[in-house]
Amino acid sequence: MPIRRRTLLAGAALGAPFIRSAHAASTLKIGVLSDMSGPYAEASGPGDFLAAQMAAEDFMKVHPAIKVVVVQGDMLLKPDVGASIARGWYDNDGVDAIFDIPQSAVAIAVGQVAKDKDKVVIFTAAGIPDLTGKYCTPNQVQWTYDLWSNSNAITRGVVESGGDSWFFILPDYISGHIMTNDTAKIVEQMGGKVTGRAAYPFPGTTDFSSYLVQAQSSKAKVLCLANAGDDTANCIKQAHEFGLPQSGVKIAALVYQDYIARSVGLDSAQGIIGAMPFYWDMNEGTRAFAARFAPRYHKAYPNYFHAGCYSVVWHYLKAAAAMGVDAAKSSGRAAVAKMKAIPVEDPLYGTGYVRADGKHVHANRVWVTKSPAESKGEWDQFKLLATIPQDKAFEPMDVLGCKFVKT
Repeated sequence: MPIRRRTLLAGAALGAPFIRSAHAASTLKIGVLSDMSGPYAEASGPGDFLAAQMAAEDFMKVHPAIKVVVVQGDMLLKPDVGASIARGWYDNDGVDAIFDIPQSAVAIAVGQVAKDKDKVVIFTAAGIPDLTGKYCTPNQVQWTYDLWSNSNAITRGVVESGGDSWFFILPDYISGHIMTNDTAKIVEQMGGKVTGRAAYPFPGTTDFSSYLVQAQSSKAKVLCLANAGDDTANCIKQAHEFGLPQSGVKIAALVYQDYIARSVGLDSAQGIIGAMPFYWDMNEGTRAFAARFAPRYHKAYPNYFHAGCYSVVWHYLKAAAAMGVDAAKSSGRAAVAKMKAIPVEDPLYGTGYVRADGKHVHANRVWVTKSPAESKGEWDQFKLLATIPQDKAFEPMDVLGCKFVKT
């Protein structure tokens, strides 16, 4: 894991001196607000911080007159803590934009702070679709994924292949319930049925035995894990101990990550289906990023949260440079508007655009975990099942109903 620091500057290149500027307006300061020590730390946290640093370094090579400072904070998965850090950053520490936030209740709280302060907040790990609907503001963007997009991508393929009865295990907080409700609705629309659901206390649950027994008793063909991070990994391990996949039960993980499959091991993870817009081995650009990232991140390859953080920090800085650093610092709303006005082009997420409601629209992909016999190396873990094109990957804007877009 990277060593935790209160403040870390992003240099133009490894070992290169920082670019100094005589004017404060030539400096942009960004904060990565994440789970640096809890169940989502490996999924986002320090890896997202590193990705933001890398984006800042690469940007400063192209724009040496603009200095970018990157800081990090641990919001402990608590809305009051996240909002307090955000206020301090915006009011006292000169932070212009906040990124990451892998918990939707915290994201909602910080989004309101950003709106009140006219600053920028960009969600790379918070997944509820309502961040561009009920809770949308002109100061925020949802970049990497949303839960509806993952549910839609996974559910249709699984139901069409015969998985027409589902049991859900979910954390008892807003994202878990929204993710479960969206997925259940799609299952039922396609003629399937939900045999049950079990919500567990979050955080702090590590023993999922009672919930897995309920899933087993329900006779569902599909066990859907509507959780993330270490919780998903623990559920997979324990489901294998209970013999669910060995008995033919399919496991669908709605927020799946490379490190989860690796931590569980392909013996247990093989056949698990997940949606990921980015995978390190998709193309030359993604492989080149992984080759740069891994040596700086305990030799682990980047997941789609990490890649998303790099991608959007680059896009935000590109927008700030295009409009002028002074203008970007003076109004977060104007900076987000500029992000919407310019096309998204990067080697990790490909082409796309930021919709009027703040949704980054891009392709999504469905993957199945390889068996040990299929894998050709330590990080060779997934086979591509389907690509969902950007025009079908997200709920339409009129369905989400962002109020400021309507007005």
